[in-house]
Amino acid sequence: MLPLQDIKVLDVSQIMAGPYCTMVLADMGAEVIKVEKLNGGDDSRQMGPYVNGESTCFSQINRNKKSISLNLKDEQARQIFYRLAAEADVIVENYRPGVTKSLEIDYDTIKAINPGIVYCSISGYGQTGPYSHKGGFDLVAQGMTGLMSMTGEEGKRPLKTGIAVYDIGGGLTAVYSILAACIHKMKTGAGQHIDIAITECGLPWFTWEAAAYFSEGTVPGPTGWRHRVSAPYQAVKASDGYLMLGCANQRTWERFCQDVLKREELMQDPRFITNQDRGQHVEELEALLEELMANQSVDEWLTLCDSAGVPAGPINDFAQAMQDEHYLARGMVQEMEHPVIGKMKTIGFPSKFSETPSQIRSPAPLFAQHTDEVLESLGFSGAELDALRAEGCIK
Repeated sequence: MLPLQDIKVLDVSQIMAGPYCTMVLADMGAEVIKVEKLNGGDDSRQMGPYVNGESTCFSQINRNKKSISLNLKDEQARQIFYRLAAEADVIVENYRPGVTKSLEIDYDTIKAINPGIVYCSISGYGQTGPYSHKGGFDLVAQGMTGLMSMTGEEGKRPLKTGIAVYDIGGGLTAVYSILAACIHKMKTGAGQHIDIAITECGLPWFTWEAAAYFSEGTVPGPTGWRHRVSAPYQAVKASDGYLMLGCANQRTWERFCQDVLKREELMQDPRFITNQDRGQHVEELEALLEELMANQSVDEWLTLCDSAGVPAGPINDFAQAMQDEHYLARGMVQEMEHPVIGKMKTIGFPSKFSETPSQIRSPAPLFAQHTDEVLESLGFSGAELDALRAEGCIK
């Protein structure tokens, strides 16, 4: 038995933040019915690369779900949605604020049908506030929250992060918020509305930056390959490339000097005695370390660091990461059989449950694959389904 078995979720979201949230819920056992628009479904179905005409982007983020298609602008289709909502525990949507109200599938409408519903809205700026009417995307959030001003090198063009950190962060924030609301519902029977703004979800992650700004008024700038607080905690150059060196505390710095570099005198250098000293002289420290480390390869330094208990690692590209023996041993690359794509690989599960491990029970659904199955479970006959299709209510 999976931990979220018997939890029913209606997923009215698309692209990334909402679908990532509902995929995590589905991986943990929830029954997720993805409600897609008639004209092409989730927009990520139109995002390549494609295999046999099927989007691999969509397929990476929608496993373990069922797909139905409803024209929610149509009254008959809305009535079907209401019947599904009456039996659901959770609804996830990521329309621009105001759209669900115009479609008559907003929280207040659904709450009248199902008072215990946990209804999660994910949007760019949230349901309230002066920017709530705006559309928001991951890159806009990276710029607005200050993240891009801290990423890259000083004096150069602002850089985004390598992945859609706010979209995924919004999905993760929605996951734990939904689970907390479900626990509250178990205790009280009461549902609630959860308002997630992707432009806010990453702000609590700026812990060191907030410490400096709120206490001293320091505005963080870009630090490139270095850490903002600890040193040496950064990329350093060896003879054949770069490695990440993690001397995040005094003990690892001392081990690095004694057991890796064999240069104990560095521990007595007044520029490098404490972490704060090293941070204030990080450019001098970096130049010295790279001079000392220029005579051996990345692999040689990593071996020495491992032996000394100094955290360090390679700077892999994504292919190297996906082939790393550690990730493979821990199941972070999974394989599934898709009816159109065929055998395909996907990212595994970062949470390792001892009693209820997550599972890939089904690949991402084909567009509207389960419309008949889901509607028949509501009591619709074949003739009624044909009539609904003819009228443009369902796909």
